[in-house]
Amino acid sequence: MDLYDLGVSVVLGAAFLMASAAVWQRLQLSLAKHPSLGGHLRMSKRFANWLPAYSYPQATWFCVDGAPEAISKQREAALTRLGQTLKERSPKTLAHTAQAKPMISDMQLTSQYRMPYQFRELLSKHLQLGYFWNASQDVYLTDMDGNQFIDVTGSYGVNLFGYDFYKSCMAEGAAMANELGPVLGGYHPCVLDNVKRLCELSGKDEVSFHMSGTEAVMQAVRLARYHTKKRKIVRFTGAYHGWWDDVQPGPGNPMPPSGDTLTLNDMHANTLRVLRNRNDIACVLINPLQAMHPNRAAPTDSTLIDGKRAVHYDRKAYTTWLKTLREVCTAKGIALIFDEVFLGFRLGKGGAQTYFGVDADMVTYGKTLGGGLPIGVLCGNAAWMKRFRDDRPGNICFARGTFNAHPTVMATMNVFLHRLDTPEVKDLLANASQQWADRQAMLNSRLKEAQLPVRVAGMETVWTVLYDVPGRYHWMLQYYLREQGVALSWVGSGRMIMSLNFDDAMYEELCNRFVQAAKNMQQDGWWWTPPLDQQSPIRRQVFKEMLKARWASS
Repeated sequence: MDLYDLGVSVVLGAAFLMASAAVWQRLQLSLAKHPSLGGHLRMSKRFANWLPAYSYPQATWFCVDGAPEAISKQREAALTRLGQTLKERSPKTLAHTAQAKPMISDMQLTSQYRMPYQFRELLSKHLQLGYFWNASQDVYLTDMDGNQFIDVTGSYGVNLFGYDFYKSCMAEGAAMANELGPVLGGYHPCVLDNVKRLCELSGKDEVSFHMSGTEAVMQAVRLARYHTKKRKIVRFTGAYHGWWDDVQPGPGNPMPPSGDTLTLNDMHANTLRVLRNRNDIACVLINPLQAMHPNRAAPTDSTLIDGKRAVHYDRKAYTTWLKTLREVCTAKGIALIFDEVFLGFRLGKGGAQTYFGVDADMVTYGKTLGGGLPIGVLCGNAAWMKRFRDDRPGNICFARGTFNAHPTVMATMNVFLHRLDTPEVKDLLANASQQWADRQAMLNSRLKEAQLPVRVAGMETVWTVLYDVPGRYHWMLQYYLREQGVALSWVGSGRMIMSLNFDDAMYEELCNRFVQAAKNMQQDGWWWTPPLDQQSPIRRQVFKEMLKARWASS
């Protein structure tokens, strides 16, 4: 063999090895994806774009589950009654909502996705919910008509200690910052105390301030890429880290999924194999709330097609997973980022790091930390937080924001951080885990005793409602709860967020209202189910409807 042939053989051999390595890497990545649509973002986007719009007509709306005529008429009468009751109770609130809705795009979106879309058209003619509140006190919200509701919206996670707590934080913070006013670019003197306290509770060296949790996550990812000189980030199926492109790929994002974002299988050995064998990963994002429903998106009533909703919280198993993940990230120089924006201090003052006993490289906070005002905070070890290179003055990792560290926000945060160390708050946090586990068991016991096909499950003070029978109308429970004076967020019974200031009497009242709402819903026939020998898989039925609607529209 001459030198030319030898050279050709070497080149071909090298090309073969490179191709084989690429194929092997791609195979490993495929095996590390969750088998659901949530794990295959391009496929899920195609499905979302394919999904046809259609509505159930009135003739079948009340019996899409095959209910007999008597049940169908019972449901129709119940819907009319329920809609009229809600309308009569809150005329001012509903009128205000109707005027504002055409001008508020967010309100239009959330009102559209409270229920499966096939039911939307007819339901909107019968049921309307108000979007305006006049006052808050203890665990209650008051609408524009003076109606008082027990609040389990949690204000998207902000309300951990009760609304009165935050109103007083805001008042004290505003007074503290009053003399400085809207001065930006510099800092209010309380910022020094803030950063000392944040470094202590996070166990990190440095802090950066932002205006939202989404911004804090953006900066954490940007710093990870800056310091590792790598582009790819790993997130897990179903996890939420804000709405910006890289961490919210798939449906809801107009851009195609980025090749720099890997969405992998949570709590799976194949994911660890990918992390160990690749050299292009900058960071791994962890949302601790995902322990409540690994590899599934946050449950909402708009996706309650057949009533199946899975929640399985195993603290021990998730702790083991996080510790293994920590070891792999350390070995590979990958930044491990805990996104604690939502859970914040619901897991205790030390957050998820203390709760699970795992030390992250960077941690993001938001929501409740602002004491009632908008905030995003990133805490990290010095090696990860530095935004410039001493030996390359032009190589910086830029991040700014006009309202970052706004004096009133910083002062209100300072009040919040000081209160974390008061005996009252320490007691609340220390006893919360057992107290809310007991309360969850109490409500489930009452539901079982009343022979209702409903139960609750969750992680600490974040709960979801589960259903024990198949059904097409489980999402109606949110409206029965509203009738009983319980306020849920736009995701309906998918997420109930409790504040720690519920005393026993308040919680007893919540249980009373919850059980009564479920009883009313059962009495109105919404949980009728066909005999076992006549039941057919609901998802298959709905998919056939979709195919038929798609065929008709093409």
